[in-house]
Amino acid sequence: MATVYQATLVPSKQELLESWLAQQPWSGEGELVRVGAYRYDDPDGEVGVEGHLVHRDGSDQVLHVPMSYRGAPLEGAEPYLIGTVDHSVLGQRWVYDAMADPVATACFQRALDGLQQQAEVHLYEEDGQYIGHEADEVSVTVLGPLADQAGRVQVHRVVADPETAGSEHLAESRRLWATWPGGGGIIFSLNTDDPA
Repeated sequence: MATVYQATLVPSKQELLESWLAQQPWSGEGELVRVGAYRYDDPDGEVGVEGHLVHRDGSDQVLHVPMSYRGAPLEGAEPYLIGTVDHSVLGQRWVYDAMADPVATACFQRALDGLQQQAEVHLYEEDGQYIGHEADEVSVTVLGPLADQAGRVQVHRVVADPETAGSEHLAESRRLWATWPGGGGIIFSLNTDDPA
């Protein structure tokens, strides 16, 4: 269960995404349009793990940005810092590309192994009053056979469609499939050619 406060973030998540994606060669150009988000729980309750799906206005490509949120800097991860935010309940938070955060990648690995489901989001007011359960904007399910050998979690920064040229092998791989109103695709897969 993910505890989420209806808090004020400065800068906002949208502003963080816009700033970071502007520096990524795979992100394209144009105004960002939000598709939705999903969450996974850190078993120790210390690190927020959230994935954002967006697209550029006029583009069919859905971009995938997994992020981790920490209450203190992650040692050695300075190049992967997306930014810092002031959270009106939790204070200053350090936001990282989740693929550089071992807590986040462990969540994705467990999800691919069928050992962890996406988190159910519960909303709270800033004063701690419970609001209720938030319906999933993006539903994430694990597909494909369990790998018979170790592999590395591979992120798909551009959500993959196994029917597109060059992606046929993904249709048979162990993968996390995201579904949102009007669409779906692969956000993570298990790369057994490059074991962890």
